[in-house]
Amino acid sequence: MDILLMDDQVLSMFREEIPGYYDFDLKREVPLEFDTELQDFAPGDDFLDALEAYQKIFKVDLSAVNWSCYFPWENLPLLTRWFKAKRKEVEKTRKPLTVRMFAESAKAGKWIYD
Repeated sequence: MDILLMDDQVLSMFREEIPGYYDFDLKREVPLEFDTELQDFAPGDDFLDALEAYQKIFKVDLSAVNWSCYFPWENLPLLTRWFKAKRKEVEKTRKPLTVRMFAESAKAGKWIYD
């Protein structure tokens, strides 16, 4: 399969599953791009739907992904998550998670990051 075609297919699939949002003036929709950090862009349910679609369409097993690298605050105790200062400290350790990473992994046929 053509590498550019694969990139376009992965981006299109993510854009379909994760809708864009409107800018501050509510005048134009900001679409998901290749290097957009998904943690900041995608609400939880949309992101989970996108992951399911990605695995189904591109046959990439995501079970070995170390999600705590990309969502480190999810592993904090509930009370700790309530304190914004602590969450900001933990969030500094997160790695960016982008559509490009999913496209590169689709080309390789497996998750190649972490």
